[in-house]
Amino acid sequence: MKKPVLAVLGATGVVGRNILKILEENNVVYEDIKFLASKKSAGSLIEFKGKKYTVIEAAPDVFEGINIVLASAGGSTSLALAKEAVKRGAVYIDNSSAFRMEKDVPLVIAGVNDEDIKTHHGIIANPNCSTSQLMLALKPLHDFAQIKRMIVSTYQSVSGAGLAAINELRENTIAVNENRPFTNVKFKKPIAYNCIPQIDDFCDNGYTKEEMKVTNETRKILHLKPDTPISCTAVRVPVFIGHSEAVTVEFEKELSPEKARELLEKAWGVKVIDDIKNYDYPTAVMAAGTNPVYVGRIRKDIAFDNAISFWCVADNLRIGAALNTVRIAEKVIEFQVF
Repeated sequence: MKKPVLAVLGATGVVGRNILKILEENNVVYEDIKFLASKKSAGSLIEFKGKKYTVIEAAPDVFEGINIVLASAGGSTSLALAKEAVKRGAVYIDNSSAFRMEKDVPLVIAGVNDEDIKTHHGIIANPNCSTSQLMLALKPLHDFAQIKRMIVSTYQSVSGAGLAAINELRENTIAVNENRPFTNVKFKKPIAYNCIPQIDDFCDNGYTKEEMKVTNETRKILHLKPDTPISCTAVRVPVFIGHSEAVTVEFEKELSPEKARELLEKAWGVKVIDDIKNYDYPTAVMAAGTNPVYVGRIRKDIAFDNAISFWCVADNLRIGAALNTVRIAEKVIEFQVF
């Protein structure tokens, strides 16, 4: 099997550092590896597998000889560099939203739609963090009963908005506890002890871009009909790591809670914790630092026919970003499509 030369773009960021951890944890095979970042971070040192590497400034010519790029450097960077990398022979796995809805760019959750990887033309998109965890839970249910419509509410941690957001939650909380004034910068409203029903900008239809990502990305990944009714409300909550989601799905055919639980217990990448008699159900805190999508509160929904409601949580920095990026890279290597 041919071993690739890897590059981690955005290596010094929150997600980039998680990519490094998971590359090491998964013992991903490679011939050589490079670490790329902005001019500001270039020249700094990164330790990986006991060896120190100098961070290289990301520019078109550095992609010469690279086979797979694991990119987590933001949409503007990907728009500037993805096609430059592809032009030089690399497969560009992108964490940003820049290419997700492009018709010829596969949008992939490893373990859900792996075969789509084989259709790539150089760029493979990693879905939005809140979409990512949801797909692993939905896939086995959809395969059995076919999704008719879905309503999802997401409760998303601040780490989904980056390091500045993490710092703002910490500093805002301290200020409130000390009864000091605080000016929020990253969020439109104070985040300490608060829930903010806005993630990203509003669209003309009153939904936010984040909410529409869940709708559109779900349809694309699961190959649903373009008009499949999906509605999302996305809320930012004062949690450092871990996204939570309340999900109601109506299916074309009958699906009992017992059968849904059985399907999810067998599903790859999913762990069921669902014992309400003992108050045993998943929470964001328990998900932080782990790989599974945890599912609980599985029940028959009383508002729709053939509908199931459930609760799912996951570490958004891992399954929602770094872990899926590495898993896609592993599939690219397995399929030898680089």
